[in-house]
Amino acid sequence: MHPNPQNVTDYPNNNTWFLVWNFREDIPSETIKSVFQRVCALVINLNNSALNRFPDAKASCVMGIGYDAWLKLDLPKPLPKELKTFEPITGSTHTAVATKGDLHFHIRADEKSLAYDMSSVISGFMKEVADCVVEVQGFRYWDSRSILGFVDGTENPHGAAREYFAVIDEQDNRYKGGSYLFVQKYIHNLDAWNALPVPEQEKVFGRSKDKDIEMTDEVKPKNSHTALANMRV
Repeated sequence: MHPNPQNVTDYPNNNTWFLVWNFREDIPSETIKSVFQRVCALVINLNNSALNRFPDAKASCVMGIGYDAWLKLDLPKPLPKELKTFEPITGSTHTAVATKGDLHFHIRADEKSLAYDMSSVISGFMKEVADCVVEVQGFRYWDSRSILGFVDGTENPHGAAREYFAVIDEQDNRYKGGSYLFVQKYIHNLDAWNALPVPEQEKVFGRSKDKDIEMTDEVKPKNSHTALANMRV
């Protein structure tokens, strides 16, 4: 019987909840494994329950497992080919720091109450063996804009292309249907950002703020977001 892949390619909805938990070192490994098994069953139950009770809520919970946690839990070997611990990347100006995360939960639902309930139930199970180190609540801001005021994810793939970019295929048959999770978190100086004139903000992104139209390559700054983030395949 093949496992059912988690719903990682669904489109964003109105509310989301991110939880990251780290297992405590003073908890026996057998206790951690037992709770983990119950949490896996819980996530399946939450998704099934939400689908039955609120079929139009577009609710789901996806769980990610970190490299160290995979080893601690004695999960199947060999490990997924590209699952590894993130190492800090130090640049000339900024550093991409590395922070520990054993289990990551991504909860989505159009109904905020449903997202809250899922988060609360998961936390009730996890607190026995782990500490929550990240809890972030998100919401749809106007037409999917970030807090910087620009539409976010305009160039994200659609349709079948979403599976191509997000889901493991023949490159690792043992884990076909799975996905890798890479999380980044930024701190914004909103006062400084909002003090920039809109034309300068648009040069940072490489697209118009109001109409979300990308600048031509001749006009777009080479260090703009759209220029640096455009990965040709």
